[in-house]
Amino acid sequence: MSSDSSKKRKPKVIRTDGGPQEVKRSRPDADQDARYYSEEAEVDLRDPNKDYELYKQTCQDLQKLMAEIQELKSKGNKDSAAEIEERRIQSCVHFMTLKKLNRLAHIRLKKGRDQTHEAKQKVDAYHLQLQNLLYEVMHLQKEITKCLEFKSKHEEIELVSIKEFYEEAPPEISKPEITTSDPHQQTLSRLDWELEQRKRLAEKYKECLANKEKILKEIEVKKEYLSNLQPRLNSIMQASLPVQEYLSMPFDQVHKQYETARHLPPPLYVLFVQASAYGQACDKKLAVAIEGNVEEAKALCRPPEDSQDDESDSDAEEEQTTKRRRPTLGVQLDDKRKEMLKRHPLSVTIDLKCKDGSMLLLTFYYLMNLNVVTVKAKVTAAAEMTMPISAGDLLSPDSLLSCLYPGDHGKRTPNPANQFQFDKVGILTLSDYVTELGHPYVWVQKLGGLHFPKDQPQLVVADSSLSASHMERTMKLLKMRLESRLALHKQFASLEHGILPVSSECQHLFPAKIVSRLVKWIALTYEDYLELSYTKDVVEAGLAEDTHLYYMALIERGTAKLQAAVVLNPGYSSMPPIFSLCLNWKGEKTNSNDDNIRSMESEVNVYYKELCGPKPGYQLLTNQLQRLCVVLDVYLETETHDNSVEGPKEFPQEKMCLRLVRGPSRLKPFRYNYPQGFFSHR
Repeated sequence: MSSDSSKKRKPKVIRTDGGPQEVKRSRPDADQDARYYSEEAEVDLRDPNKDYELYKQTCQDLQKLMAEIQELKSKGNKDSAAEIEERRIQSCVHFMTLKKLNRLAHIRLKKGRDQTHEAKQKVDAYHLQLQNLLYEVMHLQKEITKCLEFKSKHEEIELVSIKEFYEEAPPEISKPEITTSDPHQQTLSRLDWELEQRKRLAEKYKECLANKEKILKEIEVKKEYLSNLQPRLNSIMQASLPVQEYLSMPFDQVHKQYETARHLPPPLYVLFVQASAYGQACDKKLAVAIEGNVEEAKALCRPPEDSQDDESDSDAEEEQTTKRRRPTLGVQLDDKRKEMLKRHPLSVTIDLKCKDGSMLLLTFYYLMNLNVVTVKAKVTAAAEMTMPISAGDLLSPDSLLSCLYPGDHGKRTPNPANQFQFDKVGILTLSDYVTELGHPYVWVQKLGGLHFPKDQPQLVVADSSLSASHMERTMKLLKMRLESRLALHKQFASLEHGILPVSSECQHLFPAKIVSRLVKWIALTYEDYLELSYTKDVVEAGLAEDTHLYYMALIERGTAKLQAAVVLNPGYSSMPPIFSLCLNWKGEKTNSNDDNIRSMESEVNVYYKELCGPKPGYQLLTNQLQRLCVVLDVYLETETHDNSVEGPKEFPQEKMCLRLVRGPSRLKPFRYNYPQGFFSHR
């Protein structure tokens, strides 16, 4: 039973734990008798261990009584009813004892809970006090830290040194008799001296401001005078334009060009200045100009904040329209490539004029992100020229300026840092974009003052001295290249019709009568040249590259056909053409199986200086082909006749030779002696 039910019951008085029950007494009898019975008070007097032993003993006795009652009932004797009743009464007494022990246990449990609750409340109170104390300790520590870290304003002031303080400060401020021994007073005195100095500087600042206002007023007066003077100067300049045109002194145009040049990137500016200086000093026909959109160039020079303010509204509109559209990876890469290869809005053009009136137009561009300069070329002839089929690559922009300096093909960027930039946007090589952007030749970088050292990469800045040191030689090479290509262009027009245009100055190099004739002149590709069996020696020697031009000449006389594969170096005529020969007559004869074919190749490849003619030697190719016709005549006419064949000799000897053959290799006399007109061995 619970403790609540025990409280509702009337107290009972028992004499002993195991004895018979006492008779219940009424409240008045109890008051008269003595004291009330209270189980709560009895709990404090009883030992819980003894109650536990009593509980076990009572349970055993109860089990024993129940067993006896069961045994008596099983016998079925009528005389055992009294014994069963007696044992039932004893069992009821034991049940009463168990109930009492149960009540005492519940009372003990309630008291234990109450004691535990009281102890827990004490612990909580102590814990709260501990937390309050810890918080106070933390607060005090913070206050101590603030006090330790406190910095006075005077610590931020840079005071003069102590030595200067005692030397400059007056005695009424420095007080050396007090401050030398007291650091606090010394600091206060130094602060007083600092205040005094600042007051003096403030007065001086006011005086400077007054002088500044006075000077600004004078500047405004002079500005007003200059603004009134500008219209007068403009009218004077406008009136002097006819005089400038008459005297060929376009000062106004030059002034505008130099105003535009201020917006050029540094490499193009260096190129413009140096080319203009070279034109004024060495070549009056050289024309230098600036083309492009000046407003876009000015926009590039503005700070980014200005452009952001101007475009804020448009950006907001674009953000709404493009919010749902995300560009694909391919589109993003294309945009990055375009941004990487972006050119400056302004470009520099140089017009090189030759003596015959032909002109080479060079347009220089600057790639801002790659920091390289590119060039595009265009040729304008003095008169209309027929375009030979074989001369297609002579004046093309890709080959016209190639190898102006040895090894400078213009297919790769000279800046080593560009390769890392290309890897980020997926560009393999710049050669895929040179048609649109122009060729980044090394000599173009030097004209712009740019030099990219390979061993020590560093920040590259445009150097005007580098441009000046290369300007004169490069301009001469460009003129020579244009003149040589135009001369080749004219020669090719005749060669395709089987005509060898030998000039009058070179007629003495050849005999009067030449029977062999040129019947074919065509252009070859680099791959076709490599497939020829008799050109392997030239290819293995490294004299044939993909930047060279390749041609095939066919010379005939009767049944003999001489094929000549020609390698034309871009540096013609300073670099001579190289001939590889194959004679189809009585079999196929090349330099590998016929010593005379090798000697014929030597006549045009080794002794080419005899065929250059008057400087600059642009007729070398025609003279070499004419020499091949001559040596073919000599080869065929000096060949021994087969007596077993009836009829006249196919190639009768018409050339005068001192000796037909010489030595064990039976070499023929290919050298022509002028003016005697005979052929001899070398």
